[in-house]
Amino acid sequence: MNWKRIFWGSVGIGGGMLAYGALVEARRLVVDRVHVPLDDWPSRLNGFRIAVLGDFHVSGRQSAVLARRAVELALDELPDMVCLVGDFVRNWKPSVIPLLGDVLEPLLAMEGSVVAVPGNHDYEDGQADLLYPIMDELNIRLLRNETWRHLGIDWVGIDSFVEGYARPEEAFKGAKQGPRVVLWHEPDLVWRLPEPASLQLSGHSHGGQFVFPGGWAPMHTKHGERYVDGFYPEAPTPIFVTRGVGTTFLPSRFLCPPQVAILTVTGRDAIG
Repeated sequence: MNWKRIFWGSVGIGGGMLAYGALVEARRLVVDRVHVPLDDWPSRLNGFRIAVLGDFHVSGRQSAVLARRAVELALDELPDMVCLVGDFVRNWKPSVIPLLGDVLEPLLAMEGSVVAVPGNHDYEDGQADLLYPIMDELNIRLLRNETWRHLGIDWVGIDSFVEGYARPEEAFKGAKQGPRVVLWHEPDLVWRLPEPASLQLSGHSHGGQFVFPGGWAPMHTKHGERYVDGFYPEAPTPIFVTRGVGTTFLPSRFLCPPQVAILTVTGRDAIG
């Protein structure tokens, strides 16, 4: 057996896969429409549509163009609410601030029906405080361990656990009875919610980013290993995890395209 030939053949296949993933798959935005039935969702809100976007990882012009296209595709779906689940930037540098503003600018059309939480990368080379001027200008509500009531729903935003800023108990202090939707960047912490909620929305996992036939994903983020991609109704609190828009570690994807998620939420009795 010619091991040298096998080795270099494997290197060639791997390199080709990474190139395809960077040039094609990582740019192939997909709009996924997902029905999310919940036990405690009120009938008055049946059919409520939530656009979930996350993990833009804006670092330069190319990533900003992709992120802005994701925002525009989400708006084309006419959602009732847009939820941004963190990692807006790869890391903070002066050039990224105007780029992120340009990415999020179309969300002014939502007239205040946009909510956001920071992710761990929003603390890289800076602080999540840098998000406030951008969000305030664009009428986006940034939640950091607090609750905001809007459209008859309590939106509970929890800060990044990886960076040590998560305060779940504090976040729930303002929550009332009725539907509660939690935004928390890191999905695997869903079991740490201190009070009942209808749904948690997360990102962070990138869907595994590289997924092979059979669903095997060798690469995972910390606290993004158990709940990786999609809707998990049997989690301690039902949770939806978006694959996100950008990439981490390598600027490539495989069988795991970037996602614009549009959730239609109903009570279970409304199915069918």
